[in-house]
Amino acid sequence: MTSFLDPLISFVSAHPWLAYLTLFLAALLEAVPVVGSVIPGSTIILALSALVPGGELALPWVLLAAASGAVLGDGSAYWIGHRQQRKILNTWPLTNYPRVVAESESFFHRFGTWAVFFARFVPPIRAFVPVTAGALGMAPAKFYAVNIPAILVWAPAHVLPGVLAVSALHEYAGLHHHGHVGKHIWMLTVVGVAIVALSVWTLHRRQIGRP
Repeated sequence: MTSFLDPLISFVSAHPWLAYLTLFLAALLEAVPVVGSVIPGSTIILALSALVPGGELALPWVLLAAASGAVLGDGSAYWIGHRQQRKILNTWPLTNYPRVVAESESFFHRFGTWAVFFARFVPPIRAFVPVTAGALGMAPAKFYAVNIPAILVWAPAHVLPGVLAVSALHEYAGLHHHGHVGKHIWMLTVVGVAIVALSVWTLHRRQIGRP
């Protein structure tokens, strides 16, 4: 795994714009209904944040790429729902995910306007609440008044942990930036936690689906 990460870090260092584009697309696609439930956008953002302390990526651009992708993704999903109204919830491919659609609608009814804020931090319904908000007739001004502040919290919450963790490893554990060890530890930890979380979630969904 380390032999794979070193060339990746070197490549990102030489072509940082590709990393920013990847961050943008990860945040955008994670907000797309159905697609967002399978794209590991948060994992990608958390992992690439490890490249900020060593200077491979710049923190302001990482935050901007993640936030702008999320705004465009959420906004696009919302406007599709706003234009199509409730019929979008009964249209393919959403009809293949009736349980998640029902959970998103229930989540929206339970928390009201704040569902748009909270959903930003709750996969996989994160990918379904914006379109649901539009389909249920939430006003555009109200949606963006909650969605944009949520994204401005969400982006740092996904970027800063990696920045702080890798910086702490270098500062207090005596690891050198040029050795990439701190970056390896953080990236492998993020991927490992994501795999465990996905496995637990999949098992839970299968158990719920049993008669």
